[in-house]
Amino acid sequence: MMLAMFNGIMTSIALETFILIKQMGGIREAFRVAIGMSLISMIAMESSMNATDILIMGEPSLTWWVIPIMLFVGFITPWPYNYWRLKKYGLACH
Repeated sequence: MMLAMFNGIMTSIALETFILIKQMGGIREAFRVAIGMSLISMIAMESSMNATDILIMGEPSLTWWVIPIMLFVGFITPWPYNYWRLKKYGLACH
């Protein structure tokens, strides 16, 4: 479970850094923005997906019919944080 969370967060940060390098003009600034943009959202999303799997299955074991439920829960979980950040700072998380 922790490995899945770690891999999801690292993949997201790496992809966002790669995308932002051209816009930011350097890897250091792109990495800093990528960390700030998605770390909290990704932690919330990954932990809620894992919790959904455990609540439904009773243990961390993926089955085909649980995956759509996990994806839905993971999708809606960071919405309150993203909305708050957008309203308070005028900054989108993604």
